[in-house]
Amino acid sequence: MTRLIRRRGLLQAGCALGLALAAPALRAHEFFTGNLTVIHPWTRASSAGATSAIVSMTFEDVVRSDRLVGVQTPVAARAELGGLGAGAPLDFAIPEGRTSTLTETGVHLRLLDLQFPLLQGREYPMTLVFAEAGPIRAALLVDYAAA
Repeated sequence: MTRLIRRRGLLQAGCALGLALAAPALRAHEFFTGNLTVIHPWTRASSAGATSAIVSMTFEDVVRSDRLVGVQTPVAARAELGGLGAGAPLDFAIPEGRTSTLTETGVHLRLLDLQFPLLQGREYPMTLVFAEAGPIRAALLVDYAAA
């Protein structure tokens, strides 16, 4: 009986190790201000000639309304809002008590004039500027291959 339990334990450990090596790591990042929490800013990898990238992220635990009004990153020269119903200037309202999301398929953050290709699996520095909370340092993750 002990021998069977030992084999089962080894088999389970081997399976867990195999999954850990084969599956991409989940790397959710959270960044905090006094007003809200920024959850997992991410984008897709870009091709060598790409001039823009779409950035998605979620804003949760919003205790006071705020607005995302700027982005600074060595990845791109400038940023704007994109998507259906979005105006080009960067001014994204984040209402109190609600979860707000920037997504690929909806309103999103668009980085323009990319300085270099964004590589899958890399992390790049980014500062998000809020009207009320001010600037916070964050990280932009390149989670997926180009669409």
